[in-house]
Amino acid sequence: MNSIYHRISVRKFEQRPVEPEKTEALLRAAMQAPSAGDQQPWEFYVVTDRAKLEALSKVGPYAGCTKDAPAAIVSAYRKACWAPAYAQIDLSIAMQNLWLETDSQGLGGVWLGIAPLEERMREVEQILGIPETLRAFAIFPYGYPAESRSQEDRFDPARIHYVTA
Repeated sequence: MNSIYHRISVRKFEQRPVEPEKTEALLRAAMQAPSAGDQQPWEFYVVTDRAKLEALSKVGPYAGCTKDAPAAIVSAYRKACWAPAYAQIDLSIAMQNLWLETDSQGLGGVWLGIAPLEERMREVEQILGIPETLRAFAIFPYGYPAESRSQEDRFDPARIHYVTA
């Protein structure tokens, strides 16, 4: 089954490090998203520290796979950005680019959105020491999948209704 829904499924990861050039390719893809006035209003934190990955795994109900991931990318946007709503939309596009690139490299990325849950964002910021000028947005654990549990494809053509003249 080839469905975009598997991006939110829980994964198990092999315990081997991801090559730095693969991580750089992921971030390069993410940074191709549009941005306000050509000034990207967000930053990324690459986390490989086992204790921090463990702490991040407890942030939300679906974050458990983070503790087993070789790495995770945490995205954040600038609070002082002139249009915070735009920054969030832009960052959503960046995270989608990140996921597509991860998938094309054979890495098992899982997009775990934490915005706009204020308490989860603050917890992530405290774990990683993200400065007060930034707001955490999402956790993206990735690595070499040992097992993938894809969610079923919810597409049902019978639920599409065409109204024509």
